[in-house]
Amino acid sequence: MIIQLQHHPCSLQPTLHLPKPLSTHHLHFPPPSAAAAAAAAASTSTSTSDSGLLFREKLLYLQSLNVDPRKALRHNPDFRSSPLSALRSVESCLASFGIPRPALGRVLDMFPQLLTSDPDSDLYPVFEFLLHEALIPFPDLQKSVLRCPRILVCSVDAQLRPTLSFLRSFGFVGRRAITCQTTLLLVSSVERTLLPKIEFLRSLGFGYGEVSRMAIRSPGLLTMSVQNNMRPKAEYFLRDMRGNLTELKRFPQYFSFSLERKIRPRHQMLEEHGLELPLAEMLKVSDGEFAASLIEMRLRRVDAREREPQS
Repeated sequence: MIIQLQHHPCSLQPTLHLPKPLSTHHLHFPPPSAAAAAAAAASTSTSTSDSGLLFREKLLYLQSLNVDPRKALRHNPDFRSSPLSALRSVESCLASFGIPRPALGRVLDMFPQLLTSDPDSDLYPVFEFLLHEALIPFPDLQKSVLRCPRILVCSVDAQLRPTLSFLRSFGFVGRRAITCQTTLLLVSSVERTLLPKIEFLRSLGFGYGEVSRMAIRSPGLLTMSVQNNMRPKAEYFLRDMRGNLTELKRFPQYFSFSLERKIRPRHQMLEEHGLELPLAEMLKVSDGEFAASLIEMRLRRVDAREREPQS
């Protein structure tokens, strides 16, 4: 007799009875120990203290350069989070081009945005431009910067290169090329600064070539205010002094002298005595030399009158 056994796979699997999760609502955990709380507080305090010390170190660094920390923070808030190593890299970069530390402080105080500049992307391109495009000799780089620190915060592509191109087309080439004495012109906007001066001088009656030669002889002409400087002096020269354009063309430096402190007083003194002097002789000498010239001219006139034959 054969007995058949039926196989039931599921019947062989044991039934598992998992324990119920333990309820914790009735448990009471003790508060952290005083030692643990003190350790956490100490950690926070140490972090804050370290941050404060680092910030104080940066302030002391600025003071060592004679840079006003309050002004620096006001004009460049990013300075607060910038590491001291970044500030030192700026100093190292500028020093490598001959900027002495005392002068460096003046530059950074004038333009605090330099404190957080990246030498590789912000500063070296400017020096490369001055060296290889403006052709300023390396020993003169520091003179260029110290005469015009603003050049360090100018874009080469947007400002310096287009202005150099315009100035060369205007006549600043060869022996008259841009030098460390005239790099100030490179930071001037062609449209807003240079062209208005040129157009004003042309409106007086000068030709374009004459204005070019005047500006090359006296580059400061291209940086003066038309309304506050050039126009009042031109009007006084043409109206009160009854001057002619030829004299201005010979001595364009006339516009660089103060109207109220030198031009008007000296002209009036000459006029009172019925005397005249070329512009250069009237303005280039000191007050003492001008007074001596005035006395000498008056004495010569007296002598000339005494030598006249009696009628």
